Amino acid sequence: MPKRTYQPKRIPRKREHGFMKRMRTRTGRAVLAARRRKGRHSLTVSTEYKPTQKK
Repeated sequence: MPKRTYQPKRIPRKREHGFMKRMRTRTGRAVLAARRRKGRHSLTVSTEYKPTQKK
């Protein structure tokens, strides 16, 4: 049986779908505006994760 393709990692996910990435492009800003207009609880994946501290 083949390996599952989705191996979640927080950093690449935030880099690809995060707030800063959305703000960089015109269409990304449009996505954020649409999500604000719709009243989404979270705008981007950046807001899903609580900041973690390394010990």
